Amino acid sequence: MPKSRKYDIRVTQTEAGWSGEIVRRASAKKSVVSKAQDGFATEAEARAWADSEMVTFLALNERNKRKR
Repeated sequence: MPKSRKYDIRVTQTEAGWSGEIVRRASAKKSVVSKAQDGFATEAEARAWADSEMVTFLALNERNKRKR
């Protein structure tokens, strides 16, 4: 998974299973969830989804930077 200082993944356990999130660092004290999905049976499934979505998310972000 590519590293980014602005984006990170977070995997949490919920009542219905596991949840994966892509979190954007808005400021030093504030974070915003950019993309989330829940209902995973295991932590590994949630982490795999978050890792694959992070790759796609960073690629789109890089493409948008070049078009400006």
